[in-house]
Amino acid sequence: MSKHLICLLSAAVLATASFHVAADPAEMIPPENAARFAGKDGMVCGKVEKARYAEGSEGQPTFLHMGGQFPRHTFSARISGANRGNFGFPLESLEGKTVCVIGKIQRDSSRAEIEVSSPASLKLANIK
Repeated sequence: MSKHLICLLSAAVLATASFHVAADPAEMIPPENAARFAGKDGMVCGKVEKARYAEGSEGQPTFLHMGGQFPRHTFSARISGANRGNFGFPLESLEGKTVCVIGKIQRDSSRAEIEVSSPASLKLANIK
């Protein structure tokens, strides 16, 4: 991965004002390393391999799976159904895109996860 990573909040995709956040590569956590940072705040950046709306699951979450193909992925961003309305676009449209997820990294039995409640915690990434 490139040594320079610039995370952008895309006005077209995230339906908010655009601004730049320069990310020091030392601060960026690849999805496969996210579990090592459980319990800490961090920025996990990688390609969304699968975006899945689990409509039949409790809380109707949307998962953005990164770090490998589902179900062997190493990281997920989890957006509860109650927070889906905070985003002005279908979250499933992020599949195949590189994003940065910012928040407290949690760990379940097999992978790391960040609970995302607002567009400010989810940014499209342009890797230079």
